Amino acid sequence: MSENPKFKEDEMKTEKYKSVVQELLSLAGIEINGRNPWDIQVNDERFYKRAVTEAELGLGESYMDGWWDVEKLDEMIFRIVRADLQNKVRRNLKIALQLAGFYLINMQARHRAFIIGERHYDLGNDLFQNMLDKRMNYSCAYWKNAANIDEAQENKLELICKKLYLKSGMRVLDIGCGWGAFGKYAAEKYGVEVVGITVSKEQVSLGKELCKGFPVEIRLMDYRDLNEKFDRIVSVGMIEHVGYKNYRTYFEIANKCLNEDGLFLLHTIGEVRSVKNTDAWTHKYIFPNGMLPSIAQLSKAAEGLFVIEDLHNFGADYDKTLLAWYDNFNTNWYKIKEKYGERFYRMWKYFLLSSAGAFRARNKNQLWQIVLSKNGVPGGYISVR
Repeated sequence: MSENPKFKEDEMKTEKYKSVVQELLSLAGIEINGRNPWDIQVNDERFYKRAVTEAELGLGESYMDGWWDVEKLDEMIFRIVRADLQNKVRRNLKIALQLAGFYLINMQARHRAFIIGERHYDLGNDLFQNMLDKRMNYSCAYWKNAANIDEAQENKLELICKKLYLKSGMRVLDIGCGWGAFGKYAAEKYGVEVVGITVSKEQVSLGKELCKGFPVEIRLMDYRDLNEKFDRIVSVGMIEHVGYKNYRTYFEIANKCLNEDGLFLLHTIGEVRSVKNTDAWTHKYIFPNGMLPSIAQLSKAAEGLFVIEDLHNFGADYDKTLLAWYDNFNTNWYKIKEKYGERFYRMWKYFLLSSAGAFRARNKNQLWQIVLSKNGVPGGYISVR
């Protein structure tokens, strides 16, 4: 019986794609079905075509579908990012068109502001309660002299308070307040009054409960609707959802709301290069319409509005933070698995561990805390570490 020519052709194509994947991964010291904990174990041969033609979307989705596994996912991604492989695989036309919206329209416009809340932060408070620290901080912790995630997150909150030179009686704005972790801490430890805003209904609901008894008000609103004065402003992990078309507006709002002698602390993940979109997998599954700013983009947007007093990079601490979150998530998964399902587990595992690997690489994702003033601090700002 003669061999099916269609089958033979498909087999040859698979081998071609496999060869490309092998060659690329070898640049990062990764083998297919190798013995190292970062070596990829392929369960489905269709993975090769998907990885080559769909780049980061194909890599992530095929993991979610169980087409490949790896013992140490974070170590594998660390090697991929360190070797800059993500820029050596071209996106296909379909994916490029999907991301074209970042250039053609304002993906973070006012009428789209609540999408991220609905599709990410409103996934369920139970998910985040089983993953985060006891104060519910969903941003990079500060691990200096910390033994665990609870201590590291309190360190971060204390660091922010000290950098802002908080004093009792001050009125503080928290743009992107999450579940109110900063507001409650600052009100409790420093005697300030805090107004926090978020685009997540679930965060407002639980945040109000967690901050009960403290002078902390949590509002469901877009930052563009702010129009009142504050002594201090803090924004932790929120500008990643603002988008490059809106950076200037964001700083204009902050400038308008900050008293003349006030301080503004911006805590953000950042890119070493200026970009105008995000990777396709993250956009589709984790942070729709998200975008990481660069220092160049931030400084240009703040020009004429703020003086940059201090810039502190502790991006290496996000690696530890993400691993701590994954450990909590994995340990507590049995409590919530019936609600979310196995594919969600693989998606969330991929999100947390691939992010840890990317921060570990140090040549792409960074974490900055930037302190800004409107007119320059008289006598100079004294940095806090």
